[in-house]
Amino acid sequence: MIAIASALATVAIVLVLNRRPSVPTAQIQAEVTKSVKTAVDAASAKAAGAAAPSVAVYRAILPSLVFIRTDEAAAPMLAGKAPGARNGAKNEGDSAIGTGVVISAEGTILTANHVIADATVIHLTFADGTNATGRIVKQEPDHDIAVLAADRLPGVVVPAVLGSPGAIGDETFAVGHPLGLVASLSAGVISGLDRSIPHKGGPNLDGLIQFDAAVNPGSSGGPLLNRSGQVIGIVTALANPSDQGFFVGIGFAVPIATAGGAAGSPPQ
Repeated sequence: MIAIASALATVAIVLVLNRRPSVPTAQIQAEVTKSVKTAVDAASAKAAGAAAPSVAVYRAILPSLVFIRTDEAAAPMLAGKAPGARNGAKNEGDSAIGTGVVISAEGTILTANHVIADATVIHLTFADGTNATGRIVKQEPDHDIAVLAADRLPGVVVPAVLGSPGAIGDETFAVGHPLGLVASLSAGVISGLDRSIPHKGGPNLDGLIQFDAAVNPGSSGGPLLNRSGQVIGIVTALANPSDQGFFVGIGFAVPIATAGGAAGSPPQ
């Protein structure tokens, strides 16, 4: 009897030790809901504090941006029919505006050739407000690219970083001075590659990047950027089915491999 009683006591102890406390289902659900809410709130707060890629792109390119104003308009801007319309801006007083971008520590500036083609004087304003007179170092009309040098540089020269065009559908950003609105950014995607458009007075412009980030007169010569803030092209033209010089959804840029090659940059 003693042995039997001991055995029963042992079984009872085992049962007690293996018994788990009973927790109401509602309590468990409440704890799970609370944990999920905490995680979601933390993720939302982190996302809200993170800057959009476009903010980083703009901050990266802004120090390298150049405002270009020429005495005497550089060709009849945007007078042609799509898709070969140019994208400079004619102002009052026989002057035109466009955009340039610094691509070397020596202050080398890339822009669209049609912005400065017929200029008698080229006025440059750097991002820090430094004013200078530009001179043409090299022109490649067949690619609508010009290389400029300034007679005065900012105290700190910040060259842009050059990159390679991605694939159709990749994000892209255009920064320039459309309609005289200085240092404006627009966003879109690469919508085509290796495009060809008519080029007034010469062969077609070939191998262009097609994009849908908004550009308007004054954007010409400005940088087209990827989401890393690297320059992948130089804005050259917009397409418009009418004779009007405003953006309707299609812009074109010379790939930086072509544009940068004019300034002696290595292929991207």
